[in-house]
Amino acid sequence: MSTAAASPSVLVSCPHCQATNRIPEARLGEQPGCGRCHQPLLDGRPVALDDLNLDAVLQHSDRPVIVDFWAAWCGPCRQMAPQFQAAAAQLQGRALFAKVDSDACPEASARHAIRSIPTLVAFHGGREIGRLSGAMPAAQIVRWVEGLSGQA
Repeated sequence: MSTAAASPSVLVSCPHCQATNRIPEARLGEQPGCGRCHQPLLDGRPVALDDLNLDAVLQHSDRPVIVDFWAAWCGPCRQMAPQFQAAAAQLQGRALFAKVDSDACPEASARHAIRSIPTLVAFHGGREIGRLSGAMPAAQIVRWVEGLSGQA
């Protein structure tokens, strides 16, 4: 009888239905889908979160969650959006990138003490591990997220 070692896995909370999914680490780069709703989990694109689902995603994900608090009227927010998307694509499988509209989600913004936008907040295991404010290029976002790995 063969006793192959189990592949290490991580928990990823679905940003669409909040189901917790156990994904083998070796498959994280394969764009895994949610076992419940079949939507992509870590497809390299930021997902929109709100007052209702933000905390569920933060609490049930073994991967860092990088949240961009923004607003539609904010010029620097709009300027940084493609940079945030590019960083999400570069870090596909290593972090979940999410966007929270601070105007549409005042409870989430208040809970996380958002005072200016755009503000990026990194979470791991439901707790904040880093924060940056102001628009920035994709390369700076990627360096910042990679630098957080020791805190996760």
